[in-house]
Amino acid sequence: MPDLLRLFFLFLKVNLLTTSGPASVGLLYKEAVGVLMTNAEFVQAVSFSSILPGSDALQLAMFIGYSAGGVAGALVALLGSILPPTLLMLGVVSILHRLRREAWVTRFVAGLAPAISVLMVFVAWKVFQSGNGSEIGWQSLAIGGLSLVALLLEAPAPLVLLAAGFVGVLLR
Repeated sequence: MPDLLRLFFLFLKVNLLTTSGPASVGLLYKEAVGVLMTNAEFVQAVSFSSILPGSDALQLAMFIGYSAGGVAGALVALLGSILPPTLLMLGVVSILHRLRREAWVTRFVAGLAPAISVLMVFVAWKVFQSGNGSEIGWQSLAIGGLSLVALLLEAPAPLVLLAAGFVGVLLR
C-alpha cells in the first residue's frame, strides 16, 4: 500500500506543479526515470501515449502507474493526475466568471503561450537527445524533419507519430 500512496503523491505533485499535459512530461521524466522505470521505458511510454487518442498526460500517467503497480497503480496514478486539475479548474472558472470582462485576464492568458511553447521545445530536445542512448544521427534528423513538414501541412499528429515510428523501424 505505501507504494500506491507514493505513486498517488507523485502524480499529485506533478499535476500541482505543472500547467499542462505536455509541460508535465519534463517533471515526470525527472521524477520517474531511475525510480519507477528506465529511460528507454519512459521514452516508450511517451511515444505510446502520444500515438493513442485522448489525453497524452493521462495515458502517460496510467502507463507509468501500470508499470509501477499494475492495474491498481494505473488507477492510483490516474486519480492523482485528474484530482488537482479538476479542483483547480472549478476554482479558476468560478473566479474567471467574475472577472471575465477584465482586459488584464486576456493579456495574462496570452502571456502564458510563449512560455509553454518554450517548455515543450525544451522537453522535446531532452527526449530527442537521450531517446535511445545513441548519438543524433541522420536517421533521427530525417524523421524529425519529415515529421515537421507533415505537421506544417496539417497532418493529424497521431498519424505523424505512428508514421515516424514505422520509419524508425525501417531506418534503424
